[in-house]
Amino acid sequence: MKINNWKKAVGIIFLSLTLILFTQWVKTIKNPESLAPSLDTVIGLLFLGLFAIIGMWVKEKLVNVKYFSSFPVMGWVCIVSLGFCMAFPKIIDYINAIDFLSLTTPVLAFAGISVANKLETLKSLSWKIVIVGCFVFIGTYLGSALVAHFAMSFMG
Repeated sequence: MKINNWKKAVGIIFLSLTLILFTQWVKTIKNPESLAPSLDTVIGLLFLGLFAIIGMWVKEKLVNVKYFSSFPVMGWVCIVSLGFCMAFPKIIDYINAIDFLSLTTPVLAFAGISVANKLETLKSLSWKIVIVGCFVFIGTYLGSALVAHFAMSFMG
């Protein structure tokens, strides 16, 4: 990746982390009992950003290796974060200071923007994509409900 692409990627990661922190702060204003931003929150966000950058770097270095060339960046980010969290359990405490909904809000916003930018492509896929989407949503919901049911039954 060229230096300009790295600058752009790091900038996007920084903006995303800032949006997560802002979202958690706003949630605290609306609901004072929720998890308030703290120094641990900022440190946890910095670790998440570091994991993303390292995962992107690993993907770039292994892009020419036959078996790893098609492995997605998100997979490398997960492997990197798993390795760091296993080696340094204190990182988990920092990441736990980040509210889950504050993490998901920017992700869903970016997904919505991404889909909105591709509406013409989406229209060209035909009406059958709606049926497939409905089955995917229903299957995901039922699968989650089954897993939750068995987990709750197992726990008593």
